[in-house]
Amino acid sequence: MHELITLNHGSGGKASQDLIQDVFIKSFGGMNVALSDSAILQLPNNQIAFTTDSFVVDPIFFPGGDIGKLSVCGTVNDLAVSGAMPKYITASFIIEEGFSFQNLTQIVSSMQEQAEIANVKIVAGDTKVVQKGKCDKIFINTTGIGILDKDYSFISTGEKIESGHKIIINGFIGDHSIAVLGARNELGFKADVETDCACLNDLIQSVLKVGINVKFMRDVTRGGLATVLNELAETVNFGVELNEKNIPIRELVSGLCEVLGFDPLYLANEGKVLMVVHPDDADKAIEIMRNHTLGAESKIIGEITKEHPKIVVGKTEIGGSRIINMLQGEQLPRIC
Repeated sequence: MHELITLNHGSGGKASQDLIQDVFIKSFGGMNVALSDSAILQLPNNQIAFTTDSFVVDPIFFPGGDIGKLSVCGTVNDLAVSGAMPKYITASFIIEEGFSFQNLTQIVSSMQEQAEIANVKIVAGDTKVVQKGKCDKIFINTTGIGILDKDYSFISTGEKIESGHKIIINGFIGDHSIAVLGARNELGFKADVETDCACLNDLIQSVLKVGINVKFMRDVTRGGLATVLNELAETVNFGVELNEKNIPIRELVSGLCEVLGFDPLYLANEGKVLMVVHPDDADKAIEIMRNHTLGAESKIIGEITKEHPKIVVGKTEIGGSRIINMLQGEQLPRIC
């Protein structure tokens, strides 16, 4: 155990997992703590998906979005990837003394705009103001509730995954991280990339409602695609084979990663869903997703295998193979 919390513990990678297991699960484990994007709760007449999240992105405005848009999209997506229909959100604000009313109004307007797009209602909230220097501008905490059809209750667990199932992603990875990094003026040059931040519930429902045999979904955020796949492999005790040449990455993002020493597989996203589907349904799923604005670049990027259980192996563009581990450090703190 570390004696002090570091930025690595917020990365979504190995240090985050250790923190969750060693502190939170040890204390809350008896409460059936959810390790997926949402907890699935049984009520007398139906099931609900329930999630909570906090947003501390820096800067609070970035190309294509802001902390308000991010907070609603992130909450909606955590519910949607569990197979649920998002319905209600709460929003709590911690605001630093001296924060601009104009900026606050813009952030709240962004939240309402995304709520309308996602067809969810913001129904409750709280506001706290702290002294200057005790908070960095504004932090937002949300809670989300969605209605879950019992036929989809297994999606968040991955319990029905088998060898041969196909892995799909709905478009370019890494855009959000590069957009936020560029807005920090840390690149030394401008990156003409916007965040992929978007509410995915309509895209996801377009796949589910036609009966596509979806076995698992996950929101690809902190820790990136590599970390999500490692978590999945560990959970279901299967291996993952990733066809790296099929992973959609913008040429500009790929080039910047080479310059900056980043691996795009570990970059955060805010509008990407990873799906595992039955092989008989994979092509149909791709067809449906490509007909949606948020899925135009959808691709099959790999499959589940009995080989090398709990290990993610990438097939490189030059024909080689490499083991892709979970994110070990912090590439970009405060990315969401």
